Parts: sequence; C-alpha cells; structure tokens
Amino acid sequence: EEHYEEVKSHYRNQILDTIEKQGVKKSQLLILQGLTQLRQIANHPKMIEPEYEGSSGKLDDVTYMIDDAIKGGHKVLIFSQFVKHLSIVRDYLNQNHLQYAYLDGSTRDRKEQVQRFQEDESIRLFLISLKAGGLGLNLTKADYVFLLDPWWNPAIEAQAVDRAHRIGQKNKVFTYKYITQNSVEEKILKLQQNKLRLASDLITTEESFIKKLSSDDIYDLLN
Repeated sequence: EEHYEEVKSHYRNQILDTIEKQGVKKSQLLILQGLTQLRQIANHPKMIEPEYEGSSGKLDDVTYMIDDAIKGGHKVLIFSQFVKHLSIVRDYLNQNHLQYAYLDGSTRDRKEQVQRFQEDESIRLFLISLKAGGLGLNLTKADYVFLLDPWWNPAIEAQAVDRAHRIGQKNKVFTYKYITQNSVEEKILKLQQNKLRLASDLITTEESFIKKLSSDDIYDLLN
C-alpha cells in the first residue's frame, strides 16, 4: 500500500502537470503508463520491481482460494491479462508441487493444454492470459473461474468466463473477481458501471479506454 501511494503521487503530479500544459490528448501515453504501473502494483509489486521480496494481499487471497478449491475437488480457470502476474502464481504452484495447465500468447500446444485440463483429473488448475484465452476454448470441466485483475472491457471478461459455460457444462460455475480496495482497479470498475457502460463494446484496448476519459475522470483515478 505504501509503495502504491508513492507511485500514485509521482504519476499524479506528472500527469496533471502535463494535462494542464498540453491537454488530455497529448497526455494519453503518460496516463496509460501511469495507470498500467498502478494496476500492476495493485496485483503484486514484484511485477514492476523484480527484487521485491514481500507478498501481496491479493496473492495471499488467490492462493488461499486455490488451495481451498483443490481440497474441494474443483477445477479452476485462472485468468490474468498480465503474463507477469500468471508467472507469480506459477511460482507459487511450482513451489507447492501443484500441477496445472498453462496458456498464453506464446503457447504452441494449445490443444494439448486444453486436453490435459479437460481429461486429466490430477490437473485441477488452468492458468490463462486473458488475451490468449478469450475465444475458441471449451473448458466445461471448470466449475470455478478466478479473474485476477479487471479488464478495461467487461465484454472481454464475459467472453473469458463463457469458456466454462459451453455446451456440455453440467456444474454450476462460480466466478470470483479479485479487486484491490482503494486502488485504481476499484475506480476503473466504478467508471465502467457509470459513464462507460454504454460504450463498453467499443473499449477493446487500453488506448481506447484512455481516450474515453475526461480530465475529471483522470483526476478521480489518481486521487
């Protein structure tokens, strides 16, 4: 939390100063850079500081829920839009000798990873990057879905969750979204629920999200 506040203060001063001098449009790259760093810290400071030795509240919650789900005999899809975040979870799974399937944009054996998860009862976890796993996957063995970080576009999240709701699903599917309180994650959700709701189908990238923000929105996100 201390680290988050330090980085937020740094970017807030820089961004608001740039907006005042050059306007919102010419500040978009800096705004994106600042919001992305804050979102990463809200997940785990190690994402931007590899030498960071501590844990994070979110990782503690996620790993607790993973352990609980495995004990309950559930199969879990774990989505993040940050491959670095998946790597941190992978480290935990490897250290605790927990088996899993894995898929991101660089994965070449997509079919094999899906097949392992669907058919092998010992594989109870499937780590998936949101961009790589939003479409074309049928993962009906999952009955839990964990969204580790909120996506700019709620429709993309819905597509990811739908991977577990395909034809052949016999279980109820429970979805958990992990949001760090008092962070930019929480504020992005409020924006989505308010003024950006009607335009959510147009928000497909970080850049298109930033273009929708007014200077007041940016001030609220960084306050």
